[in-house]
Order: sequence, then C-alpha cells, then structure tokens
Amino acid sequence: MVRLDKWLWAARFFKTRAQAKSAIEGGHVHLNGARGKASKDLRLGDKLEIQRGLTKVTVNVTLLTDRRNNAKTAATMFKETEVSIHEREIDAARRKMERAGLKIPSSRPSKKDRRALRELKDPDGTSR
Repeated sequence: MVRLDKWLWAARFFKTRAQAKSAIEGGHVHLNGARGKASKDLRLGDKLEIQRGLTKVTVNVTLLTDRRNNAKTAATMFKETEVSIHEREIDAARRKMERAGLKIPSSRPSKKDRRALRELKDPDGTSR
C-alpha cells in the first residue's frame, strides 16, 4: 500500500510531496471518481484523474512504489487511458490555434460579417 501523495510524487506528476498534497486538497486529484485524500492508500488498477493547469490526465495505476526513480521507471507506474490521450491532444491543438489568433466561431457569420470578411480579403473590390 502506498499513500496517494507519495505515489503522485514518485510517479513524477508533482515535484514535491507538498505540491501533490496541496493539489489533492484543492480537488485537482480524483481517485476512482471521488475526490481524493492525501493519506488514501492506492491499489493496483485504481483510476486517477489529475488536473495540472489546463491539462487533465486520466491514468490507471500499474505499479505501486513510494520511491522516486528516474523518468523511465516513473512512466511504467501508470497507463494513460486512450480517451485521456485523445482529449489532451484535441485540447492542445485548440490552445495552439487560439494562441495564433484563430478562434472557432460559435455560429455562422452574419451578412455583415461576410461583407467585412470580403472587404478584408479584397480591400480594392477588384475581384468582383
């Protein structure tokens, strides 16, 4: 049995146990669908939902240890779900587009919006 905060630190989700504990207490870590506690013991196969900043990751526990090892060993301690990987990639692509100044509109452009776009593309009006 390993405490949740120790496992998160050992699996390199957080740099310190104090950061792991504050994330757990802040409600950013859920264990099997319920809000986690730092002292809760983990078992193999437990499902963790971890939110760090804008990124949310869902993993299944595959190895229990309370020792912090290298990153290669830490990667074997959990298996990220396929749904989590897919959602994380979509979210990253959306954020990348928004940083470039492109926002996905919530609806179709109105007649006024289409005229403004046409004017922006061809300010002289020579293509008509």
